[in-house]
Amino acid sequence: MNDAVGRPRFSPQWLELREPADAAARSPALLHPLRERLAAAPAPERFGGTGGLAIRDLGCGTGSMGRWLAVRLPGPQHWVLQDHDPALLARAGSRMPSTAADGRPVTADADCGGLAGLTAAALAGTSLVTASALLDVLTRDELETLVTACTGAGCPALLALSVTGRVELSPADPLDAELSAAFNAHQRRTAGGRRLLGPDAVVAATGAFTRRGARVVTRPSPWRLGGPERVLTEQWLRGWVAAAREQRPELATKADGYLGRRLEACAAGELAVTVHHADLLALPGPARVRDTGFA
Repeated sequence: MNDAVGRPRFSPQWLELREPADAAARSPALLHPLRERLAAAPAPERFGGTGGLAIRDLGCGTGSMGRWLAVRLPGPQHWVLQDHDPALLARAGSRMPSTAADGRPVTADADCGGLAGLTAAALAGTSLVTASALLDVLTRDELETLVTACTGAGCPALLALSVTGRVELSPADPLDAELSAAFNAHQRRTAGGRRLLGPDAVVAATGAFTRRGARVVTRPSPWRLGGPERVLTEQWLRGWVAAAREQRPELATKADGYLGRRLEACAAGELAVTVHHADLLALPGPARVRDTGFA
């Protein structure tokens, strides 16, 4: 579902259903270079030099990224949870962990809004920008805003779970490739005047960060669905096929038969799905704006 200006909106039920798969998919390999970078950075002034972290979570939804990451980072943390949906923000704020990996306190504030006001000055004093399943629903201009802000502030960015356009279903079906292509075209659609990056997001982000002097590391973070995740697999299937049909209405009859076959296999425990994503860690050079705290 989209809002009035074409930004995707997600139900809290869907976000909570996918949270275990998200948590299992995010790449732990990026945590080591991230911890090294955070440990070497000066403590933000807002923590009085105590070594705490100031983290901004963009498009936080119900807060799954905060719940996953806060307990994997040491030291006191203050999170700014940012989303344009106030209902999701309320859920996120109420469910953040209270302690970090070493038992130090974790606190959080909410910021209702999008990326329009994100600048290097707004990120001054921020230790880390995070996001999950965000890059692929941005436009190229919105991506440039994000990258410019992070690199201008010298702020690392951990951007997880962006779709790459590859889906594998087992057993295979003759319609898999046609529906996958239609879905990818839907991910790149123009909605409300916004042309989404979809599966091109990780490559575009890597290029944008690299051009601004950041070191970029990417790792695969695939969803592996099937077996105990049957409810999630079913909901993903329905959404995947619906998006393909929306993009190519002439597929409707074939897509209906395909969905029926796939749902039967899912219910019988005979369907396995791998939805490929990628996680990206960008490590910019030193900040070019004075550390003044959050704007």
